Formats: sequence, C-alpha cells, structure tokens
Amino acid sequence: MSQAIFVSPYPKAVLALADGSLFSGFSLGSNGYTVGEVVFNTAMTGYQEIMTDPSYARQMVVMTYPHIGNVGINADDTESSQAWLAGLIIRENSPVVSNWRAQHSLHEYLLQQNTVAICGVDTRRLTRHLRDHGAQNGCIFVGDDAAKALQLAQGFDGIDGKDLAKEVTCKTAYEWQRASYSFSGQEKIAGLGSYHVVVYDFGVKQQILRMLVDRGCRVTVVPAQTSADDVLAMQPDGVFLSNGPGDPAACDYAISNTRIFLDNGVPLFGICLGFQIMALACHAKTIKMKFGHHGANHPVQDCRDSSIMITSQNHSFCVDRDSLPDELEMTHVSLFDDTLQGFRHKLKPALAMQGHPEASPGPQDMADIFDEFINLIQIKQGVHAKTN
Repeated sequence: MSQAIFVSPYPKAVLALADGSLFSGFSLGSNGYTVGEVVFNTAMTGYQEIMTDPSYARQMVVMTYPHIGNVGINADDTESSQAWLAGLIIRENSPVVSNWRAQHSLHEYLLQQNTVAICGVDTRRLTRHLRDHGAQNGCIFVGDDAAKALQLAQGFDGIDGKDLAKEVTCKTAYEWQRASYSFSGQEKIAGLGSYHVVVYDFGVKQQILRMLVDRGCRVTVVPAQTSADDVLAMQPDGVFLSNGPGDPAACDYAISNTRIFLDNGVPLFGICLGFQIMALACHAKTIKMKFGHHGANHPVQDCRDSSIMITSQNHSFCVDRDSLPDELEMTHVSLFDDTLQGFRHKLKPALAMQGHPEASPGPQDMADIFDEFINLIQIKQGVHAKTN
C-alpha cells in the first residue's frame, strides 16, 4: 500500500537562533531573510493585530497556537498602517480563509507587506526552548543555508539599549476622530469631544485612540520627540504615553518630557512603554526580562481590592518593583511572576499600566483603567473651577 507524501506549495526555509538551534520549515511570506529577537505569543487569536502592533518592531513572533490564518486579514482590525514585526513563525498556515470580514489571506498580506515568515515549524519545541533559555536573536532565511542563517542571527545586535520609538512614530501630528469598530458596518466618527488628550506616539495602537474617543476625548497624536513645551502650548486636558518597542531607558527625551508634565500637574496615563517611561521619570528602574510577557491570557491582580483580571500583554522590559519610589503606589501585579503591572502617583494626577487595557487582541477586563484616566481629568478640571 502506497503512502501519500506531503509536498508544500512554499519553498524551504530555516529559522536559526543565535545559540545554534535550528528549526526547519517553509517560507510563507516574502523571499530573502530577516533578523530580530525571537519571542513567543500565547494568544489564540489576533495574529493580524499582533503583526501590525508597532511594539513588535525588530522582533520575530512565534505564535504558540498551532493553526494560524483561518480568519484571513481585514483592514478594520489593523493596529497601524503596516506590519511592523520583523518576522512571523507559525506551525500550520490554514489553507482555507473562512470569515465574512476577510479581504486577504495571511500569505497575501505578508507578500503585500514584504514580511518574511516561516510555517511548518515545531513551535512547541521552539517555545519551550525560549522559555528555558530566554528570548533569542534569530534569523528566518528562505532557502536551506543553515550556516548563513546562523551567521546572520549571531550578527543581530538585539534591542537592549535601542530607542525604537523614533523609528515607528508618526512624522507629523494629526487628529484622530474614529471611535471603536461597529459591526453594523457604519464607522463611528466622534465630534470635538469634551476633553483634549494629546497622545505621544511611541508606537501607538489604534485601538487605544478609539477607546479614548469612545470616552469623549478629542485626540491629537504627536511624534515621540515632540517637546513638552509644544504639547503644553496645545493646552491639553491630559497627556497619554503610548506603547512602543525597544528599551525604555533609551528614550531620554520622553523621560524628560514626562517629568515636566508631572511638575505641571497635567493628568497623565501611560500604557506599556509609556508605563515604563513614567516609572523612569519618577526615578524607578527598568530591567530586560528573560522572555517577556506576550499573550492575551495573563492574570493580573488589583492590589486595592484583590480582584483578578485576564489581560493582554506585550513587553520585553519591566519596571523593577523594588526600585519603585515612595510617591508611587503599586496598584496591579502579575500573577504569573509577581512583576509590577500598574501604579498611581500619590501626589500627582498620574497612573500607568504595563499590560494592554485596550486588549487588541484579548479580553476587555482592564478597560475601566481608561475611565480612571478620565476621572483624573475631571478632578483636575474641578480643581481649576474652584480655583478660578
């Protein structure tokens, strides 16, 4: 009895890690090669949002869920104007796209975005390796030249000490007016809004902007290196520090600007990289994690009432909770490894969250943190009203 032999429609490819580990597979996206830091993401859905999240710049993402591509790609679910990750690593690419909103297949989108990807990889073995040995510099090479792939992986200089916010930020300031997506098919456009919030774009996800608009904010997005004086001249009711890629300690301009906003009593809200920048502005310290937190299923506890939320996470650096100054109150911790997840300033109208309350992809358990920010703005306006 003869046995069928599987023949892939895609050319061979290899993934090499800097420690010498090799994983074979097949090319799924563009030809050539790519290098980056290899991290794993444990979300079961949301590969499109992950690929277009600027926080993944210079990182190659391993999807631990084995079946990727079945819902295709659509324009409404992107988190930015392009795919930012350095490369995508998956077990099985779905041969069928089955979703009424799909406009392209995963393979078509990767080609459009000139993104290198590899499928057919034993992602279970790869994830266990990264968990045990930590995030690794790596190379996806289309072809079977493992020696060249290893050479390229070992030549990548990593993300430690790198200010990548400058690479992914917008070039000029712009207004954002779109609210959260409506399945009715009608796009919701907000009016002027009750509160003017200036958003620093360190790699901002569009769902963050939508959720601010949902809460009555008039949103102005500014480039990462915009001076604090220029932002203060806009007379914002609040300032938001966005997510983004790279080493937060390298963003010295953002740290300096944040200190000015704190000194001026401007309501502040930071997420992910913004969380780390605010902590650094308050003289805490950040450290590189072994393999980071990347996924949509991370339990976080609120220290104030002991409630537990399932959250979306994406960070490779964390704030050293032992370095937290007295003026910052710890509000949230990770139940995976007890790392710091949230804090509030005891004397200033400022709060920050390491995880992603906008959760795109992921659960919406932490969305109320946006309301806490709006409450800080309202309290500040009330103080001004009484003063005047």
